[in-house]
Amino acid sequence: MSDVATTRRSRITPECEAELYAAVLDLLREVGYDAVTMDAVAARTRSSKATLYRQWGGKAELVVRAMRSQKPGGLADIDTGSLRGDLHAIAVREDDCAMEQNAALMRALAMAVHTNDDLRQAFKELLVEPEMEEFRRMVRRAVDRGEVRPDNPALEYLVHMLVGAFATRTLIDDLPPTRDFLLSYIDAVVLPALGVPLH
Repeated sequence: MSDVATTRRSRITPECEAELYAAVLDLLREVGYDAVTMDAVAARTRSSKATLYRQWGGKAELVVRAMRSQKPGGLADIDTGSLRGDLHAIAVREDDCAMEQNAALMRALAMAVHTNDDLRQAFKELLVEPEMEEFRRMVRRAVDRGEVRPDNPALEYLVHMLVGAFATRTLIDDLPPTRDFLLSYIDAVVLPALGVPLH
């Protein structure tokens, strides 16, 4: 999917792509995934539906690439020399406003990911798997430095813990995820589970 999509998208300027992604995300927040149509995206962006299909192949890939466009830098760029530093750097990549908007987008997609095979495949291939590989590299560095024992059972659940905190803050506390909340959660829950001292 990725190589073909890169070839398809090479005909559109980065500025136009960014505007189109912003319009897709606005639609997603307004009406939810199921109600987003290529016709609606074409009308909102004054593009032709044929162009959208030629560039992105379908709604699922367009929506997931729009979401990915909002993510700040890759995790591969983060290497502070400690796992705590790395996790804190991840938590502060976005400001509180961006985190609240992204949490709203995740809620808009949550049900659709479970019921739509195309969306689930695009989500896993374009968002989840690349980030999981970068997380694995981060964890391997921590293990190599001796910060975490390689047989610590919590290692397998590191991403689950972080995503769970982000995704459930609104549901449980009726508050958006924030930098302060995530930093506190990392220190109070994630690092102790991994056996990493705070100092």
